Amino acid sequence: MTDGRHPDHESEMADGLERLWTPHRMSYIKGEGKPSDATEGEHCPFCRAPRLDDEAGLIVARGELVFAVMNLYPYNTGHLLVCPYRHIADLTELTEEEAAELLHFTQRAMTVIRETMEPHGFNLGMNQGAVAGAGIAAHLHQHVVPRWGGDANFMPLIARTKVHPQEVPDTRAVLAAAW
Repeated sequence: MTDGRHPDHESEMADGLERLWTPHRMSYIKGEGKPSDATEGEHCPFCRAPRLDDEAGLIVARGELVFAVMNLYPYNTGHLLVCPYRHIADLTELTEEEAAELLHFTQRAMTVIRETMEPHGFNLGMNQGAVAGAGIAAHLHQHVVPRWGGDANFMPLIARTKVHPQEVPDTRAVLAAAW
């Protein structure tokens, strides 16, 4: 073929569309290994991560009551989560001290991401409960998602695919060094 497509895939390409293959996402789509987060401990990724060293746990920074960790399935490069060490599900369960440190870590995450990645803005948020979109509903976590003009292009809208220019462990190393 002269159009750059492999001839073995001609039947798959009958619609004339190009494909960006992301086979690593299939385990996420199928829910393979999806954590059972109902109880604290090894089955909850937010309880397990702080028990590992920072690199293995993708920890960016540790505080006394909360920690910042990279999102394994980021919406954008630099997407991290601020989590309390305690396995709690609801914002109202935070102590005043935990709430203050969670806010401080969220502010620090924004500062570090601004210094290292120069985003144009941020999405910050918590999904409280599975019905509200929380993938890990039993362990509270604050999303810090850097945004750039044009980052929500046609890929996620049409192809249901996100393109990330940097691997999550590499992003963790940059953010952790700047923290």
